[in-house]
Amino acid sequence: MEYIFTTVFRTILLYAVIVLIFRLMGKREIGELSILDLVVFIMIGELAVLAIERPKIHIIEAILPMFLLMLIQIIMSIASLKSKRFRDLVDGKPSIIINRGKVDEEAMRRQRYNFDDLLTQLREKDIRSISDVEFAILESTGSLSVIEKKQKNNNKSNSKNQGDITIPLIMDGQVNEDHLKKINKTNLWLRQELKKRGYRDIKKISFCSYENGEFYIDLMDEE
Repeated sequence: MEYIFTTVFRTILLYAVIVLIFRLMGKREIGELSILDLVVFIMIGELAVLAIERPKIHIIEAILPMFLLMLIQIIMSIASLKSKRFRDLVDGKPSIIINRGKVDEEAMRRQRYNFDDLLTQLREKDIRSISDVEFAILESTGSLSVIEKKQKNNNKSNSKNQGDITIPLIMDGQVNEDHLKKINKTNLWLRQELKKRGYRDIKKISFCSYENGEFYIDLMDEE
């Protein structure tokens, strides 16, 4: 019975302490996590779990490191505010994934970011095709900021009325046979269509999509 009471008491107390710490660390921590935020959150969580699972650990021994981590995080945040160089070192810099309509495969490789990730984040922003994008910037928080092409933006309301969606046919030089079947096309048809447009080597194509009878083609490491 004493063990149960101790566990309940420590759980409630540590919960209150963690809420207090996160409030003191600032509202920015709630909305978006930097690398430092994530490390601190994990460490505080681990300390709380250990304190609950091991009643023999004095509660002060668990709470003190939490407040120390909070203090370190606040100092780091202040340093980030005062120094852009330090902020770039800790949080990293934004990466331009699409530059003037051209996908930067090198930037994607550096960030270990693939076309599935890109298409997912574009769909979350109600953008169906890479061809609609002028600039796409992968922020240090992992979110994707997108600037659409003006022409596409002006015609957005019309395109929404169409039922077609972008079908990726080639990603990283590999043909997606399942997507070809969905549009009732064959590998031979795709190769012939690409040859008509001057693309003979599929392995040199980083991304190719098909929408409303039109192809969007992006070559690997194209200057």
